[in-house]
Amino acid sequence: MSMRSIYRKIAKQYGVSVSEVREEMQMALNHAYTKTPNDGITEAYQKQVPSRGEIPTPDEFIRYAVNKIK
Repeated sequence: MSMRSIYRKIAKQYGVSVSEVREEMQMALNHAYTKTPNDGITEAYQKQVPSRGEIPTPDEFIRYAVNKIK
């Protein structure tokens, strides 16, 4: 399944646009990476997600999660 089809499926399920899905996912990731307690454990899990910047994009996070599930 391609990233595009994943976003489309989620958008259709919730009756929103693909861009809204991406925006909401990015806001959730931003919150998770900036507003969670710096307890060491959370930070260690966050560092496992490969990303080009400090906070992963929705695409980067989905790829990581899918590979982790496999």
